[in-house]
Amino acid sequence: MSISHLISYFFGGAFLMNAVPHVVSGVMGKPFQTPFARPRGEGHSSSTTNVVWGFFNLFIAYLLLVHIGGFALDDVGDAAVASVGAFLLAVMMAWHFGRFNGGNTPSRP
Repeated sequence: MSISHLISYFFGGAFLMNAVPHVVSGVMGKPFQTPFARPRGEGHSSSTTNVVWGFFNLFIAYLLLVHIGGFALDDVGDAAVASVGAFLLAVMMAWHFGRFNGGNTPSRP
């Protein structure tokens, strides 16, 4: 496995993870932050914008995982590298978006 494949899998996992909150929020009809909102990455975009942005991220993940690297889901190394990319982005997104949505300081009942 070449270094370019590892990088491709890492970022493919990150793009795959980034698609999740956008598609889910959009399908639920809820606004969510996107790079197109004002202020950038902080303001909310429409549910339709989130669905489109989420599917764009899925497309980029597909290109990075399948076309550049030839990702094999049954290869533990491939899956591990993509999972690390997804995990690190998920933690970063939880911290970033938690500031705006109350996730960093949840209230106790």
